[in-house]
Amino acid sequence: MEALLAFAAALLALRLAGRIFTRWRARRAPELAAWGASLAAYALASAALAWGAAHGWDGRAFRLYYLFGGLLTAPLLGVGSLLIWGRRWATPLALAYAGLAVGVAVAMPLHGAFATSGIPAAQDHLAFVPARLVAVLANSLGTLAVVWVAVATFRRRPLGNILIVAGVGVAALGSALAGLGEAETAAFVAAAVLLLYVGFVTRR
Repeated sequence: MEALLAFAAALLALRLAGRIFTRWRARRAPELAAWGASLAAYALASAALAWGAAHGWDGRAFRLYYLFGGLLTAPLLGVGSLLIWGRRWATPLALAYAGLAVGVAVAMPLHGAFATSGIPAAQDHLAFVPARLVAVLANSLGTLAVVWVAVATFRRRPLGNILIVAGVGVAALGSALAGLGEAETAAFVAAAVLLLYVGFVTRR
């Protein structure tokens, strides 16, 4: 059941990412590309979650989960917020950071044995520098960008901003409660991606 819920969350996130990319192809708005990439990363993190729930966690599943869920989703979301605010310098910054994130995820040494169930805690398998430090800084800055831009543009797009901030909050709560298991985290993923998608569409 846990694997099925995680897989369903992955399919939902992927479907909604596809719809965002469809809107981007029609409008060529750069923030839509960033938001679509964020939802796609969320989908791949959910797929890794399903893999871990179905077959047991190992280094491959953990690296994918950490890359797409821990290193990319929130920063790309923040990039989308900066772009809709007119900060075009965010695009090359996002590309450079994505390359860094991939390099970190591929090269980071893992230690300790993985449990057969439950989402592995990063502190049990990763040193703080560089992988966990990069994740903390990138997620903090990405979330700060989302909240800052939401506050700055609240009067123009109140509903969209509320939904996006709520989606970020649900995703953060799901990450904080990841120790409850894959099924519970998948439910948070599904709820967060729905809120984010409706918020993105409303803001555009």
